[in-house]
Amino acid sequence: MSNDVVILTEAAALQIKEMMKHNEEEGALLRVSVKGGGCSGLSYGMGFDHEVKEEDLHFAQHGIQILVAKEDAPILSGTKIDYKQSMMGGGFTIDNPNAIASCGCGSSFRTATAAGTPEEC
Repeated sequence: MSNDVVILTEAAALQIKEMMKHNEEEGALLRVSVKGGGCSGLSYGMGFDHEVKEEDLHFAQHGIQILVAKEDAPILSGTKIDYKQSMMGGGFTIDNPNAIASCGCGSSFRTATAAGTPEEC
């Protein structure tokens, strides 16, 4: 078992590579983060970054360089990011084993140790 904080599936990695190409971000790093908000108190963030900061954990999966801030690591530990295609289009799914509550929008959650600040969905 590696010490990677999040697990990226191959399907998610392929979609991220497509997005990088589409947005002319090839070679960018994928930042996975946690921020306050959402109906359960915390929400996930994913975006492209070009700089590894001192407070980042840095690892690679399926050819994607991934960054997670050390302060977000305990909340995200073991989180699986997948990409599912359906008749309604596609979307990323995030399965966080630390989440004890989540809401219908699927991007908001809280853990036993981090409640965040709940808002409306």
